[in-house]
Amino acid sequence: MSLRVELVTVTPFQQNCSVIWCDETMQGAVIDPGGDIEKITSVIGKYQINVKQVLLTHGHLDHAGGAASLSEILRVPIVGPHQEDNFWLEGMEKQAENYGFPGVRVCYPSQWLNDGETVSVGNQNLAVFHCPGHTPGHVIFHHKESQLAFVGDVLFKGSIGRTDFPRGDFDTLIKSITSKLWPLGEETRFVSGHGPISDFGSERRNNPFVSDTALSN
Repeated sequence: MSLRVELVTVTPFQQNCSVIWCDETMQGAVIDPGGDIEKITSVIGKYQINVKQVLLTHGHLDHAGGAASLSEILRVPIVGPHQEDNFWLEGMEKQAENYGFPGVRVCYPSQWLNDGETVSVGNQNLAVFHCPGHTPGHVIFHHKESQLAFVGDVLFKGSIGRTDFPRGDFDTLIKSITSKLWPLGEETRFVSGHGPISDFGSERRNNPFVSDTALSN
């Protein structure tokens, strides 16, 4: 019994959408469906996953732009992010207009997420951590049993999330990484919003923004 993951690269921003499911119940969820819905539904159909919810790490277009459409197609609720990102979701159509994304609609979550809560995917549980800085309502999901985290745009292999967007804050982001991600263990691998999978230990050694050496200077 374990959590299965299939990554789907979507939108011109090459965003990592994660289709996840419990291999015992075949119940699943989609994390950050930014767009290209047909690519996501193709994976769902390939594995015959019974998707129960759409999960959002934060409210940026490339992560949440397809959430309303996918929720409607699958007839499932949108869960997350933290309520502090509501202004991003309410401005979804404006974001889409600015970047030339057609057919994007405002996203209305059925449930906001808070630090310390748990999201169930079949028999698997994902712990929720509120990690502001990139956006004020950003959350990440951690599956303890497989030592895997879905961190959105908080952390990347060799980099960190941008903090120059409205209500972004560099110091807050660094605190989120060091106080919420690092305690999950150096062995923990993470799927970020863009780019390759890495692990927290590698970033603590090599990331020029948040390595132990960089932060000690």
